[in-house]
Amino acid sequence: MEIHAHPITGAECADPATPLGALSEFYRAFNGRNLALMRQNWHAAECVLDNPLGGLRRGWGEIEPLYARLFEGAARVQVAFFDYTLHLGGELFVAAGRERGQFARNDERIDLAIRTSRVFRFTEGRWRQVHHHGSIEDPALLARYQAAVLAR
Repeated sequence: MEIHAHPITGAECADPATPLGALSEFYRAFNGRNLALMRQNWHAAECVLDNPLGGLRRGWGEIEPLYARLFEGAARVQVAFFDYTLHLGGELFVAAGRERGQFARNDERIDLAIRTSRVFRFTEGRWRQVHHHGSIEDPALLARYQAAVLAR
């Protein structure tokens, strides 16, 4: 199993017909606050998100408002995916690794450390995300991040 050390930020080549391209597309959408591109990256009919901010959300109709609120708010969140492995099997691939980044709003800054896994399905000539799970190990960091994001 190859552990990839080079971080994915969204600045890489983003051909969503390749696993790395689909991952890069997600991070370009997230870091660029691009809801239209985010919508393209997810498999709208069959998707699940489970993370520290949104809890468990099923279907794009539940997931989109979470991203919209984050993208439209005053806070800025930037993350990079690193220390990851890719697991490809048929029409699915899993990316499991870590995210590091920063939450910023006004003078407040929070350094983020998140364990992350993403599952993509190959459909209509490209990879689309069907599942994301993210968790923050440090309880104090989790509480601080949740409070900061939820406090408009």
